[in-house]
Amino acid sequence: MADTVVLRRAGTADAGAAAEVWLRSFATALPTVGRAHSDDEVRAYFRDVVVPSRETWVADADGDVVGLMVLGDDEVSQLYLAPDWRGRGLGDRFVALAKERRPQGLTLWTFQVNAPAHRFYERHGFVAAEYTDGSGNEEREPDVRYVWRP
Repeated sequence: MADTVVLRRAGTADAGAAAEVWLRSFATALPTVGRAHSDDEVRAYFRDVVVPSRETWVADADGDVVGLMVLGDDEVSQLYLAPDWRGRGLGDRFVALAKERRPQGLTLWTFQVNAPAHRFYERHGFVAAEYTDGSGNEEREPDVRYVWRP
């Protein structure tokens, strides 16, 4: 169960596993969205940028990384779960942690085609604040910005 999973700050050794969660999750949740980067580029980005220089959290299930969340100043910039770990409460725990870490409020972006993400974030009090045609993201996919204010 999700309550046996530990949410902890990612270390250098977690970068590869976090990238693999991102890759599997993106492929499963967003099959119609074209990726802007190759698998190897994603792995290098997690290894060289995300884990060493961003506030990166992982969900650790007995030594296996099964989810990740990356926080910016007031933004959830990444929240991905291994496909077989969706629906077990890990996303809820990550959002609770994000709200605890950023009690002044949060923003995030998700693709317009990701209806399950819309339902998830709205259930957690996020409100759609802006819709775009995707010209501002690397994938060129229409997206939506969500905002949560306490």
